[in-house]
Amino acid sequence: MPTTVFERWTNRAAFAARQTGRVAWYAGHGQIMRRMVRRLEARPDAPKRTSVRPSKPVPGMRRLLADVAALLARDLANAEAGHYPLPENEDGGLAGMMARSRAFLRDVPEVVRRRGEKQSRDLDETGSAARPDYYMQNFHFQSGGWMTAESARLYDMQVEVLFSGSANAMRRQALVPIAEALSGRDQRRLAFADIACGTGAFLRQVRQAFPRLPALAIDLSEAYAAETKRRAGSRPRILPLVAKAEALPLAERSLDIATCIYLFHELPPEIRRDVAKEVARAMRPGGIFVVVDSLQPGDDPAYDGLLEVFPALFHEPYYESYLSEDLETPFSEAGFVVENTTNAFFSKVVTLRREA
Repeated sequence: MPTTVFERWTNRAAFAARQTGRVAWYAGHGQIMRRMVRRLEARPDAPKRTSVRPSKPVPGMRRLLADVAALLARDLANAEAGHYPLPENEDGGLAGMMARSRAFLRDVPEVVRRRGEKQSRDLDETGSAARPDYYMQNFHFQSGGWMTAESARLYDMQVEVLFSGSANAMRRQALVPIAEALSGRDQRRLAFADIACGTGAFLRQVRQAFPRLPALAIDLSEAYAAETKRRAGSRPRILPLVAKAEALPLAERSLDIATCIYLFHELPPEIRRDVAKEVARAMRPGGIFVVVDSLQPGDDPAYDGLLEVFPALFHEPYYESYLSEDLETPFSEAGFVVENTTNAFFSKVVTLRREA
């Protein structure tokens, strides 16, 4: 971390420049995408979709960008406090960014088609015997299906566009309770699992912040687990596993730290309880479980209208039940105590402690 005023100022200026550029890049793609969607839906042969009207106001772009700026200010403060390093090279080189941009924009017409057709069981079902029935549907109007290599390659770009370049910063807020849990301890002797790791975006942040911490990368999708392994490269201490979150291939009391990033709103209510119990089974007494997920009504009333229409806009089949779920109930029933809940733009970070 910087030790002089000049170094701190220089780092702040570099952080501001990088993050402003990221927000402009991804928000710009969002604008282009919306224009493309309007043109595609205006065609005479375009599939018609039912308009969704919230019962409460929806925040405008000015409010959204102000909240992104507040999140990034907290991100910088966390780094300066020593919780994690300042993010660098989050998106790779220019060539990779341009390739992802082209792939994302090529995919927009396919997403519009899928949204109009409201397809559900259009996944690549290779290896599907191990997948639960509740997951065999097209979440988020994903092109190629939710569990394909094509989906895994597009996912991070799609999420960053959706949240105007703030998705990584929202994930990074989970590093703070992990840093506090690791303080004064030998990382090499602890066990950590990122459950529903997706493409490994959060794991890459964990590796940067805590390079000696062994990590299990667990996901239901073979394609996403493979993408995590591909991006991790030859780095040691990362082991990808394909498994359901409610049936972890882990011994009892084998984990010291676990995370779930954007999993619980993707699950039916009864499976949320199963996952909470399964993580509790695998967690050592005193271990911490950090959950990052969507806001719920009342967390920030300004967003209640947007939460109301979100499941229809982005094909989230279990999101509506998540909005009415008291998240503390399944966790407390499983043996966790809620230590802290903090909002982070469109997300919230819940830190739970396994009871003795």
